[in-house]
Amino acid sequence: MSLRKILPLATSLPLFATASSRSIEAAALAGRPESELMERAGLAVARLALALQPHEGTIWVACGPGNNGGDGRIAARLLAAQGRRVHVGLDSPAEPVALTIDALLGLGLNRPPSTELAATIARIHALDAPVLAVDLPSGLLADTGIPVGAQAVHASHTLSLLTLKPGLFTAQGRAQAGQVWFDDLGVTSTAAPDALLLGRDAVLALPLDPAGATSHKGTQGDVLLIGGAAGMRGALLLAGRAALAAGAGRVYLRPLDDAAAELDAQRPELMHASRDTALAGKTIVAGCGGGAEIGQDLAPVIEHADRLVLDADGLNAVATDPLLRQALKSRNAPTILTPHPLEAARLLGRTVAEVQADRLRAARALADELGCTVVLKGSGSVVAAPGRLPAINTSGSAALATAGTGDVLAGWIGGLWAQLPRSEPAAIAAAAVHWHGHAGEIQAAGPLRAADLIERMHALHAWARGA
Repeated sequence: MSLRKILPLATSLPLFATASSRSIEAAALAGRPESELMERAGLAVARLALALQPHEGTIWVACGPGNNGGDGRIAARLLAAQGRRVHVGLDSPAEPVALTIDALLGLGLNRPPSTELAATIARIHALDAPVLAVDLPSGLLADTGIPVGAQAVHASHTLSLLTLKPGLFTAQGRAQAGQVWFDDLGVTSTAAPDALLLGRDAVLALPLDPAGATSHKGTQGDVLLIGGAAGMRGALLLAGRAALAAGAGRVYLRPLDDAAAELDAQRPELMHASRDTALAGKTIVAGCGGGAEIGQDLAPVIEHADRLVLDADGLNAVATDPLLRQALKSRNAPTILTPHPLEAARLLGRTVAEVQADRLRAARALADELGCTVVLKGSGSVVAAPGRLPAINTSGSAALATAGTGDVLAGWIGGLWAQLPRSEPAAIAAAAVHWHGHAGEIQAAGPLRAADLIERMHALHAWARGA
């Protein structure tokens, strides 16, 4: 058996939804008693509990009626054998609690917790003690990361057993699960995963070698950014700076605000482009700060761009214009879409709540519908593309929830893609998302401003090459 902390993640890992996890469990149980696997699970829980709380103090094991509760009871027995004071039951003990083990509900939850179990969840939250959830925080859906009912357990740590579940890493799962640990219980499976969990290898996979002796700006690729309507030119500048910092050889800005003739005084490397600037051969990033005006410029861009990154108001234009939508679906060149949940909802004709209720399914549906690679932004950003496994990103923090960070991501995708025009769009998107998230994890005083994020990402080039 191997107990390991999942994040930060160096190598991408397979994720298994409820049905797949059940199948793997059934295969593991074939020819052996169920109690053997449960004993392994209980031992893994006890080991982690002792590591998290090695000192004296009562450990409350809140056990439910199913297999999850069985794992908890075995852990309680093993902890007691180590001389720890253990309280087992749905009611909290009278004495102070040093650690709570949540073994109420596990895999396969499809309805809100019962009144009795909901009351126990409330008691867990009322205590000032760390919480270790067994397999999943009770009340959290394994496939989607959405709580069922009024609330789910808010865990400090979660030990995922046998398989890693998608819901631990996207939507509300990241906040509910805390630090995720994993133990495969000694079971090796060759089952096909339902998704991937993106690690640093997504960045290292790109051949971002330093430019050779014969390289020049023309060999590093050109990016043309279209956006920056009146009052929103900052979004275009941020995206342009990001494309430049990512390593693109030449970056051109085409503002939609005709009055904005001046360029970026802080980054004079950025060049001005007119509406007559050729699209061919360039990576186009369209929509950052585009406003309503972007819709008037999108038709030729969609038709002629060799590589297209569509963001923000560019996505809104496609959502409201059937002709643009059909043109996008008919493109014979690769496209990456970078919607946040509201933009994805508009494109899918759904509500934000419906998108967030199953982020993996929404991203896949949008990718299949429009024939594009999709980055569904948010907690646990999802990268989906037709015919490929969707992937959930593991990097990032709440520091990225500031104005302009999405424009930075769009520009960074364009900058990477310009250098590697033959790379798979999904690989470019995955690398950019993980890189962007990692920069957002670096501790700093005060809020993270988008312009500062670009400099953080630029400083990570050695990290992105394996240093």
